[in-house]
Amino acid sequence: MWVTNVFFGPLVISLSFFYATILPSPFTGQMTDLIFAERELVQSLKEYIEAEELKLEAVKSWANKLDMLTHASTSDPEGFLAHPVNAYKLMKRLNTEWSELESLVLQDPSDGFISNMSVHRQNFPDEEDEKGAAKALMRLQDTYKLDSESFSKGKLPGVRYNAQLTVDDCFDMGKLAYNENDYYHSVLWMQQALRQMDSGEDAKTPKADILDYLSYSVYQMGDLSRAIELTRRLVAIDPSHQRAEGNLRYFERLLSKELRDLGRSQQEPADERPIQLDTYERPKDYLPEREVYEALCRGEGVKMTSKRRSRLLCRYQDGNRNPRLLLKPMKEEDEWDSPHIVRFLEALSDEEIKKIKELAKPKLARATVRDPNTGVLTVAHYRVSKSAWLEEEDDPVIARVNQRIEDVTGLSVNTAELLQVANYGVGGQYEPHYDFSRLDVENLSSLQMSDVEAGGATVFPDFGAAFWPRKGTAVFWYNLFKSGEGDYRTRHAACPVLVGSKWVSNKWIHERGQEFRRPCGLTEED
Repeated sequence: MWVTNVFFGPLVISLSFFYATILPSPFTGQMTDLIFAERELVQSLKEYIEAEELKLEAVKSWANKLDMLTHASTSDPEGFLAHPVNAYKLMKRLNTEWSELESLVLQDPSDGFISNMSVHRQNFPDEEDEKGAAKALMRLQDTYKLDSESFSKGKLPGVRYNAQLTVDDCFDMGKLAYNENDYYHSVLWMQQALRQMDSGEDAKTPKADILDYLSYSVYQMGDLSRAIELTRRLVAIDPSHQRAEGNLRYFERLLSKELRDLGRSQQEPADERPIQLDTYERPKDYLPEREVYEALCRGEGVKMTSKRRSRLLCRYQDGNRNPRLLLKPMKEEDEWDSPHIVRFLEALSDEEIKKIKELAKPKLARATVRDPNTGVLTVAHYRVSKSAWLEEEDDPVIARVNQRIEDVTGLSVNTAELLQVANYGVGGQYEPHYDFSRLDVENLSSLQMSDVEAGGATVFPDFGAAFWPRKGTAVFWYNLFKSGEGDYRTRHAACPVLVGSKWVSNKWIHERGQEFRRPCGLTEED
């Protein structure tokens, strides 16, 4: 009746025309008309040629841009996708911009292109995928306290590729948040779109649209003075806007009433400072330890004291003189004293990691959780990853890994479940949770298989610990006391991956079969 966790450390995979005819007339008068008709046709032909040239130039420009981009992306796909903005823009290009190009090309028959589009479209991301990528950027923005400009200008830690968001990209981000009634993020992204447009950046999105969304979102955040100022800007550039005048009068009436209620006759000038990440308070949500959890993800609030550190040791682990570890014992380091958490070094080789990923990639699907009310497996916003299940029959490396888990933990894997491989990509996370259940208590071994350039730590909000992925290592702890009672201190989370991709293998080891390997204790603390 106890549970263990093993995290085997990270491996870096930083792991979407015109035709006319004329029939001549035998009559001179009619032929004269045809002369003028031909002149019109020549003019029309010139216009057609000009339109085709403009279309061809647009296609050439697109092809040249994508040629350079794909040259960079295909030279190092994992490194390129390690930047979350690259991942978002890939989703956006394939879901939106390639369709626009398709419409352009369809103005003239292009069977080869359309055939290729038809073949590949089935693998393109859809609107939900694009929406998910956008929400991932917002999740990273919140967790790591990054303002919209940091993303827009590609100012992220550990990045190797320059990726920027345009005015239109920022507007689309803000609009998505607005449509979800998420006015906090709508304000941040609409403000960034406006900032970039005011600095002279060209865009398809009219400034009036940005001001329209931004002013109403600011109003929803309770900032009437700024909402009025933004709406006045909107009226100034588009006096005929269908909502602007009405909104302005409504906001002004609300502000007047607010001033009367406060016993004031005059409003204070609107705050002219640009809207920043901390201008408005982020709304609270369902997670009580949100602030502690996210602070630990940033490396803040870790309760590693000098006294605690002095109690942490390192040793060679031979698995109680296990024959497979006698000649080459495992290097073991203490990571935390209570609850006791250790890290095994050199637990997986690069070749093993490569093979496990190779086996898992074709089987990856969105990770699920069990609904506590229905018992049905379902996807959840608080667990964002893809996973696959591997059997020993898939490859000898799986059997070796299973045996190694048994050797270093001293636990039997005979009753364990299959090896699960999980990949946390852009914004991938698993919010605070327990690995034991009151109904079906299990042991869990979790093997991390990737380094991560930024983010992706495993954190324990209860006692303030944070452990970052290290390639080839394994972090191990018990989730249950020997008595079978859950150790509620072990509530933990996988922080969102900011830059890179986090690969983890999990092994659920059931409590049955461990009776003589870790005998039950009589008290909760055992």
